[in-house]
Amino acid sequence: MIRKLRSGEYRLYSRKVNPRTGKRRNLGTFKSRAAAAKHEREVQYFKRH
Repeated sequence: MIRKLRSGEYRLYSRKVNPRTGKRRNLGTFKSRAAAAKHEREVQYFKRH
């Protein structure tokens, strides 16, 4: 899940909410949406290999 920050950067959050905190885990901050989307694909690949 990618969200745009007020600073203009994009942050990648986990898809599921952490039941203990009620929030999503921060998986990295990126300058461009494309970079965040690329990393999201890498994360999903890593989860299954």
